[in-house]
Amino acid sequence: MNPYANTIITTSLIMGPLLTISSNHWILAWTGLEISTLAVIPLIAKQHHPRAIEAAIKYFLTQATASTLILFSSIINAWTLGQWSITQMSNNISCTILTTALAIKLGLAPFHFWLPEVLQGTTTTTALILTTWQKLAPLSLLMMTAQSMNTPLMLTLGLTSTIIGGWSGLNQTQLRKIMAFSSIAHLGWMITILTLSPKLTLLTFYTYITMTSTMFLMIKLLETNKISVMMTSWTKLPTLNTMMMLTLMSLAGLPPLTGFMPKWLIIQELTKQHMLIIATMMALLSLLSLFFYLRISYYTTITLPPNSTNYLQQWRHKINQKHYLALMTTLSISLLPITPTLLTAI
Repeated sequence: MNPYANTIITTSLIMGPLLTISSNHWILAWTGLEISTLAVIPLIAKQHHPRAIEAAIKYFLTQATASTLILFSSIINAWTLGQWSITQMSNNISCTILTTALAIKLGLAPFHFWLPEVLQGTTTTTALILTTWQKLAPLSLLMMTAQSMNTPLMLTLGLTSTIIGGWSGLNQTQLRKIMAFSSIAHLGWMITILTLSPKLTLLTFYTYITMTSTMFLMIKLLETNKISVMMTSWTKLPTLNTMMMLTLMSLAGLPPLTGFMPKWLIIQELTKQHMLIIATMMALLSLLSLFFYLRISYYTTITLPPNSTNYLQQWRHKINQKHYLALMTTLSISLLPITPTLLTAI
């Protein structure tokens, strides 16, 4: 890619979400979302492959639809109340349209269909950006308008996303699609608790970004896209494979790893709010996600499944060590003991 174009795209990618987060006016927030969307499209399409072009078009159409709904929602609110402040959302119709639009932007079920397809059609690095950095702006808008949101609607969206994210990931063999459904399931947890405790949503988002980024960087380093190729990845970096298993277990939310912390706190908060049925359902639905994380771990570290296809043996060779990966892996698996400190800091 041309260095000048690369600089413009990178700058826009950084500035777009930051503009949305720092704004208090709907037009400015909408502009930030548009800048962010337009910056990502060239990154998705730069492979010049039909699959990548298809992914770019799907991404553009869904994000354009969501942006239109956000603008429509803010205009209705401004027409009713006479002001454009993000935090002053009092119109019920406007709030419902906004929730729908941000759910499309984030890839929440039942508006999730674009996310796995777009991630599958792009590179691992772009998939990492789409599942972490690009979630920042829509989620910040949801947090700024949390006090105006309809709690039953948010709980429904959260539960649906957790069900779809866990259930749809069960029969996947492509790692990027698995990570897409993992993202949908994690967003379900965040949205469930959003109106009850925005602080917990923020904590869950931080841990999600850390664990997902670590997982994507490991996949990129091992140069694998499918579960079947993961079977021979132990010959490249055995230590990294072990760390990948721990990161996957952390994503699943198993104690005593980092991923257990947000799920434990969310279930505790739901119990305090006397939502025992929802808390029980969320805990049971996390077992669906646990299954496909366990499947990747099983294929990667324990044994080779019966297979008729011959795979090219990937011999151990020198790989440039990524020193930041050691720090990210440590954060992904060992933050549980400092939970009280993190809660105080947020």
